[in-house]
Amino acid sequence: TAIAVTAALGRKRVLSFVREATESVRREIKNGRDPQIKGMGLTREFFLEEVERRLGNAWQTERNSSLRRVINATGVVIHTNLGRAPLSENAKRAMLDASGYCTIEYDIETGKRGKRGSYAERLLANITGAESALIVNNCAAATLLVLSVFAKGSEVLVSRGEMVEIGGDFRIPDVLTQSGAILREVGTTNRTRLSDYEKAICERTALILRVHPSNYRITGFTDKPSIGGLAALAHANGMLLFEDAGSGAIMEMDNLGLIDEPVIGRSLSVGADLVSFSGDKLLGGPQAGLIVGRKDAIEKLRKDPLYRALRVDKIICAALEATLEAYARDTALDELPVLQMLSISAEMMEERVRSFRTKLEEVLDSTSEITIESVPGHSAVGGGAAPDVSPTTTIVALTHRRHSDNDFETRLRRSTPPVMARIAGGRVLIDLRTVSGAEEKELIAVLKEIN
Repeated sequence: TAIAVTAALGRKRVLSFVREATESVRREIKNGRDPQIKGMGLTREFFLEEVERRLGNAWQTERNSSLRRVINATGVVIHTNLGRAPLSENAKRAMLDASGYCTIEYDIETGKRGKRGSYAERLLANITGAESALIVNNCAAATLLVLSVFAKGSEVLVSRGEMVEIGGDFRIPDVLTQSGAILREVGTTNRTRLSDYEKAICERTALILRVHPSNYRITGFTDKPSIGGLAALAHANGMLLFEDAGSGAIMEMDNLGLIDEPVIGRSLSVGADLVSFSGDKLLGGPQAGLIVGRKDAIEKLRKDPLYRALRVDKIICAALEATLEAYARDTALDELPVLQMLSISAEMMEERVRSFRTKLEEVLDSTSEITIESVPGHSAVGGGAAPDVSPTTTIVALTHRRHSDNDFETRLRRSTPPVMARIAGGRVLIDLRTVSGAEEKELIAVLKEIN
């Protein structure tokens, strides 16, 4: 163990772990607290073996705390804790190409300094129908930049029903405060009319903000003005309309069941001046905050000093370019994993599970400890997108004769590669919607090992 750990971590860190393990054994021998130590012969060999065992445990804990590839068998397509959108093969190759020297700020045609992200921004503008585009490191940064540049010290009108907490303690009111803008709530939680915005406009008003409530829905007795209506009101009063569209639906997604996600190009076509959205949700790319809209407004954002602190690096630019190229050539549904997963029908899922069960049963002998069932269920879009959409799926439900559901799930989670599953009704649930074909083989190997 010591040799393997030293090779992985280096001599200096291993010595630190050995000292910590040695001291912990000494303390527990002295206090007699550890049942594994208490009453055993305290020989030199036992002492060394115990230190080595703890060194191995410390190494495993260290490995588990680092960034690792996992198999997502939860059925949550845009899983925030597991990295949101898995990237396409083209995006992965583009990131590798950009990992060395690359043309991040160099123009090959002129031999002079170029503009960071210029190609991705042109793609974004062309795909959405915008005059121009800008890329920052996430959607919160996009909102912060827009409000800081256009509304610092002034009022921003927001519907009370859109004062959302998107996740990870990211709250729209907090971003407004941080930007220096002054929040002015209008309407009520469930009903906000155009007249509510009109009555609230005064000489201090600089901006109307429309926020898509990505991770929740208000149903029943509701009302809100259209983007076109808000845009007309804003422009009549010499202001901008800014929409935080959240998940970033570039194209119509009705055929995927996502009928309530704002399509970016549509918002622009009816008058929104600026629209921001995420790169790593429904778009299917890397983490980024994307801003599209009027050229004069985008250029004002670009020239602000805050933009430099929020801009993305070469790796993100490369992955985003490859993702947007798929939309530009109309191959997004075939290339981007998020869209592929969401487009799998219930019938296709049932067939995948049937095939998976056959393969799994072939590697597990008749004395297998694992019981396999197929049960109906639902996947989730995840990432705060479409909370009321749950694609129908077929679940692989597993039980183990010797291990409880919690112990079984823990063994999956600590396997190589780690497998993330769900627990319900005393069973471990595997949803293959979020498991690729190549990962199915790894998943079967993991289950065979646990068996």
